[in-house]
Amino acid sequence: MSPWSRLRIEPRDRALPPLFSLGLGVGLALLLGAAIFAGLGVNPLSAYAAMAAGAFGSGHALSEILVKATPLLLTGLAVALAARMLLWNVGCEGQLVMGGVFAAGCALFLLPPGAPPLPAASAALLCGALGGAAWALVPALLRAWGQVSEILTTLLLNYVAVILVEHLYYGPWRDPAGFGFPGTAELPAAAHLARLWPEALGRVHAGLPLALLLAPLLAFLLARTRWGFSVRVIGLSPGAARYARLNVPARTLAVLCCSGALAGLAGAGEVLGIHHRLQEGLAVGLGYDGIIVAWLARGNPLAAPLTALALGALFVGADQLQTNLGLPASIGQTLEAALLLGYLAGEFLARHRVAFGRAHVG
Repeated sequence: MSPWSRLRIEPRDRALPPLFSLGLGVGLALLLGAAIFAGLGVNPLSAYAAMAAGAFGSGHALSEILVKATPLLLTGLAVALAARMLLWNVGCEGQLVMGGVFAAGCALFLLPPGAPPLPAASAALLCGALGGAAWALVPALLRAWGQVSEILTTLLLNYVAVILVEHLYYGPWRDPAGFGFPGTAELPAAAHLARLWPEALGRVHAGLPLALLLAPLLAFLLARTRWGFSVRVIGLSPGAARYARLNVPARTLAVLCCSGALAGLAGAGEVLGIHHRLQEGLAVGLGYDGIIVAWLARGNPLAAPLTALALGALFVGADQLQTNLGLPASIGQTLEAALLLGYLAGEFLARHRVAFGRAHVG
């Protein structure tokens, strides 16, 4: 009999510490990434060295990590909030896009001429949050009162949002003075998010401190308030929540709409702080990346800033692989997938062990 026939996987009596599973996951991701580089004919050590130099070798690179981490943190918080109630919001991409649409619409059509910068930018940000919440409203209603899977509805609405925003900047909102370039006119300067120390931090804008403030605020709401306790109870035991007469549909509506608002803020920040107009480049997968941020943070809002920074560094470093080593543009997404697979494998091995022989009975 082959020894492999006696191989079995059994649960551990006690799961290994989170740091072990995280370290194991990162190690497996590095090995998988090395195999990918070798398959592409690139020395893995040279590739990782180029990534490290590209991500941490200059002040500009560090500032770009912060730029990328800002929307990643907000979409990660959006996913983590919904997951606390066992709701899977995979529609952050569409909610981010609609946040950008609402923020741009507010800046272009609603702000009065000569509006002061702080109220103008705040109003546009608020409209962005409302746009994300509005895009999550229909899935929330269907989930709360129709028991329709939010995974399906939020995912499908992503494509609707992308088609809608393309229709706007190619059609009715297109800048007539744009020489045929698809995009709206530049937003009023009063609606731009202030840049933080532009001489040193480049494009880093006020959306970063806002996102960093929302992470501990969300953690406090979930851990220290009655509302957060009810959300956690519903996620852990819907039966106990119904026995306690908690209003599950109302909280489902609130959680999904708040999740959408966080993703909408990410889109508003990209439009108001980076692009300063509505144009192509808003729907680049940041909403989907937020799912990975939330998973790597194990749903903890306080850990989400660190995972967002790590993923931002991965993307900035991967950009150097394209320019310096001539690797395809998809290498960043490939390494991101390797990181996720490594993390999932680490989590599995932290809860299970591989053994040979017969299982103990009794």
